[in-house]
Amino acid sequence: MQDILSMLNALHRPRLMMRTARIGAENYRRSSHLPRLLGYGALPGHGAALLRLMEIEAVLEDERQNADAGYSMLRHIDVLIALVGEARVLRATRKGSAATQ
Repeated sequence: MQDILSMLNALHRPRLMMRTARIGAENYRRSSHLPRLLGYGALPGHGAALLRLMEIEAVLEDERQNADAGYSMLRHIDVLIALVGEARVLRATRKGSAATQ
């Protein structure tokens, strides 16, 4: 099975969408963004949150590619921002734990 970060690296989306997501991720706040996207309650760990966000993003990508009438680019960008933000935190956490070993 692929590592979560490898799965994220395999995602290929339009350049403008990803650029927007990377810019938006600079202001990403887990405590306010995730509940809006994943539902309210206890926040999942970074890995679990990434997996759920990837599932949501896959549905949105299908809607985008099929020109679905219910597709929301704003929601898609919001999910991509959360994906980028969570991935950054997970990478930083992994680097920090690798440095202490």
